[in-house]
Amino acid sequence: MADLLELNRLFTAWVETVYHRRTHSETGQAPLARWNAGAPFPLPSPAALREAFRWEERRTVTKTATISLHGNTYQVDPTLVGRRAELVFDPFDLTQIEVRLDGTPMGLAIPHRIGRHAHPKARPETPPSTPPKPTGIDYARLIEDAHQAELARGVNYAALAGSNHHHVPGQLDLLTGQEVTP
Repeated sequence: MADLLELNRLFTAWVETVYHRRTHSETGQAPLARWNAGAPFPLPSPAALREAFRWEERRTVTKTATISLHGNTYQVDPTLVGRRAELVFDPFDLTQIEVRLDGTPMGLAIPHRIGRHAHPKARPETPPSTPPKPTGIDYARLIEDAHQAELARGVNYAALAGSNHHHVPGQLDLLTGQEVTP
C-alpha cells in the first residue's frame, strides 16, 4: 500500500462493501441493517467501558488479612479473613486492585510487596518478526473494485473530485446565473 490515503480508501471500501452487509454472529443482523433499524444508540460511560476490560480473579484472604496475586502481596480489609474475595484489576497495572465480596465493593487492596506490575498473560501487541508471505490475491483491491463499481451506479463524486477543472459540470455562476464553462 502506497500511503495512508490509499489504506483509508481500501478500508472504507471493505467496510461499506463487506462488513456492513454481512450478518454479525452475535446480533444476527448485518451492522447496516441493525443501525438503520434502531438509532439512537446509547454510548457506554468511560467508567463502564473501563470496567468491561478489567480482569477478575478469586483469592482466599489469609489470617493476616493479605491476598497474593501473581507473586504480589496485598493488604485487605480484616473482615474478609478466611473468605474468598474477587480481585478486579487492569491486567497491565497490578498496583491497583479492587476487592469485592459477592459483587459488593470492599475497597482497594493496599500493595504490600509488588514484584510483578502486569499480569503474566497480559502481553502488549507486538508485530510479527517476519511479514506473512503474499498469496497473490489482493483482497483489498478486489473489494475496492466492487465498491467503485457500486459507486459508479450512483453519482460519481470521485470523478468530480479528480477533475482538473475548477468547476462541476452544470455549475452556475452565483453572480450571473449562467452555467460556468471550462
